[in-house]
Amino acid sequence: MPYLVAADLPQESAGSRFRALLKRPQILRLPGAHNGMAALQAKAAGFEALYLSGAAMTASMGLPDLGIITVDEVSFFIRQIARSAGLPLLVDGDTGYGEALNVMHMVRTFEAAGAGAVHLEDQLLPKKCGHLNDKKLADAHDMAAKVAAAAKARRDLVIVARTDAAASEGLDGAVGRAKLYMQAGADAIFPEALNTAEMFRAFAERMPGVPLLANMTEFGKTPFFTASEFEAMGYRMVIWPVSSLRVANKAQQKLYATIAKDGGAQNAVGDMQTRAELYDLIGLHDYEALDASIVTTIVPEGTPKR
Repeated sequence: MPYLVAADLPQESAGSRFRALLKRPQILRLPGAHNGMAALQAKAAGFEALYLSGAAMTASMGLPDLGIITVDEVSFFIRQIARSAGLPLLVDGDTGYGEALNVMHMVRTFEAAGAGAVHLEDQLLPKKCGHLNDKKLADAHDMAAKVAAAAKARRDLVIVARTDAAASEGLDGAVGRAKLYMQAGADAIFPEALNTAEMFRAFAERMPGVPLLANMTEFGKTPFFTASEFEAMGYRMVIWPVSSLRVANKAQQKLYATIAKDGGAQNAVGDMQTRAELYDLIGLHDYEALDASIVTTIVPEGTPKR
C-alpha cells in the first residue's frame, strides 16, 4: 500500500526492527539495494532487511568509492529506500565523515532519514573499498572514540564497527580492535576482507557472543560462500553490497550497445521490465485508488457576501 497512509507504515522504529531481526537464530541476509526500485524488488523476493553500500551509491553517481560523498547525499538514498520498501536498512557510514562530532551528526541524520543500522570503518581518508590494497588505518583508540560518539548520539540505531585491520595487522590486530570497539559501544562487528574460511571461523571463535557481519562481495578477496555457510562459521549477518548495481549496470551497458547498433531498443524489449510489471511493483493502482478515495476539493465560486 502507499507509504502516504500512516496505518500502512511500520509502528516501530527501523532500529528496533533491525535489532529484532538480529536476535533471531538464523543469519540475517542483507542484499544491497542501490535505489528505491532495487529495494522494492528485494522486498518482493522475500528479504526482510536491506543494505546500502557506499560503493554502490558512489558508482551510481559516477564516482569512485573514496569517501567523497556527503551525509546529505547518503540521506537521499536512505530516504528513498526506507520509503519505498519500508524495510530496516543497514547503511554504509564510511569513516563517519569526520571526527566524533561529525559521527554524531551522521548518526542523527541517518536515523532521522529512516536507517535501522550503520557501520563505521577504521580507515583514514581517502578511504578505499575494503578489498583493495594499501588501506591506511586509523589509530584504534581514535576509532573507538568514534564508536562511542555514535553510541551516544543514537536513539536505537544499531552500530556496527568495521575493521579493515586483517590485511595489515593480521587476525590478532583485527580481533584486538574489534574487542576495543565493542567496549566502546558497538552492537556488532564487521571484519572486512577475510579471505579464507579458516580466517572467518577463527575470527568468530575469538569473538564469542558478538554478532558478526560477513561481506560477500564479488571480485574481491573473499571466496564465494553462501549465507548458510557463513552462518555455520559463526556469522549473524551477510551482505551482498554491490550485486544489484553490477547486474543493473551490465544490463544497461547491453541496452545502450543495442540502441547504438540497431538504431532503437526494439531488439531489447525481451530483456525489459514491462509497463504492467513496473506499475504493479510501484503500486500505481493503489495510489490511484487512494487518490480517488479522498474527498474532492470544492473550489469557491466567488467571494462570499457579508
